[in-house]
Amino acid sequence: MIDLIVAFVSGVGQTFYNIGYAISHPQLWLDWSDKQAMMRFIYYGGSFEFFSAVILLFFILTCIGLWRRSVMWWAVRILEYISNNIGRVAAWAGLAMVLQQIIIVFLQRIFRVSVISVGPGAPLGYELIPEWTFLLFSRDLAWWAEELKLFNAIVVCLCCSYTFIQGGHVRVDLFYAGIARRKKKIIDILGSLFFMIPSMSLIWLYAWFFMWRHLITPKVSASDTLEALLRKSRIMKWNVETIGFSPSGFDAYFLFKVLLLLFAGLMFLQAIAFFYRSLLELREGEESDNKFMDKDQLQNEIPDAHISISEGDQVR
Repeated sequence: MIDLIVAFVSGVGQTFYNIGYAISHPQLWLDWSDKQAMMRFIYYGGSFEFFSAVILLFFILTCIGLWRRSVMWWAVRILEYISNNIGRVAAWAGLAMVLQQIIIVFLQRIFRVSVISVGPGAPLGYELIPEWTFLLFSRDLAWWAEELKLFNAIVVCLCCSYTFIQGGHVRVDLFYAGIARRKKKIIDILGSLFFMIPSMSLIWLYAWFFMWRHLITPKVSASDTLEALLRKSRIMKWNVETIGFSPSGFDAYFLFKVLLLLFAGLMFLQAIAFFYRSLLELREGEESDNKFMDKDQLQNEIPDAHISISEGDQVR
C-alpha cells in the first residue's frame, strides 16, 4: 500500500514537472524548423505523459469548481461556447454542399463541361475570361463531385458536440426517460466520466498517429518510443497524402484524418462540460436545469399573431 501511494505521489509530481518543463521550453516541441522538435510534438500528442497532464488539469479544475461553483459554471460556459460556435459555422458546409451539387449538375447537363474553375472570371465555376486562367483553381468534374464528401465530413465531425448541446442526437430512452431527475443526473455524470471521456481519448490516440502517418515519412506509430522517433527525424520529410480513389478524383483525403482528430478533441471537451453541468445541476436543484444553456430557437414568423375562436365556431 505504501509503495502504491509513493508511486502515485511521484507520478503526480512528475506530471507537474512535465507540464512546467513543456511551458518553459516551447522551442523543444513547437519549433517545427527543427525536425527533432516536430518529432517530440508528434510523440507527446498521443503519449501517456500528455494524457496524464490533461487528467491532472481536469482534476485540479474539478476540485476548484467544487470549492467555488462559479469557476465550474464558467468552465461550462466557455466549453459550450466553443462547441456551439464551431458547430454553427461548420453547419454552413451543408449549404455549400447543396449549392456545389447544383452547380455541378447545372454545368454538366447544360454546358457539358468537364472541368470546373473557381476564381476571378469564373462565376458559378464556369470560366469566362481565359486571360485569367493563372488565377483560377481548376479541377476535373469528378474531383468536385468527390469533394462533396468533405463537406459532409465537416458537418459530422465539427457539429457533433454542437448537436449534443442542442439535444439533437437521437436517443433511445428505454429506462432513462422514466426515472427521477436525480437518477438522471447521476447517470449523466457517470456516463460522461466513464464512457465519453475514455472513448474520446481512445479515438484521439488512434486518430493522432493515423493523421501523422499520412502527413510525413517515415511512418510513425503509437508503439514508437521517443528515442525511435528522434532517430527517424534525421530522414523525416513532409509527404502529404494526395492519392485519390480515381485518377482525376478528390486527392486531399488527409483532411478527413484532421477532421477525425478535431471530432475527438471537441467531444472530449464537451464530455468535460457535460460532466460539470450534470454535477452542478445535481447539487443546485431543478432551478439550475439548462442554466446558461445557449440553445438555438426557431422564432415564429408572426410572433404577435393570435387566433381567436368565437363561441359559435366549431373546430373540426
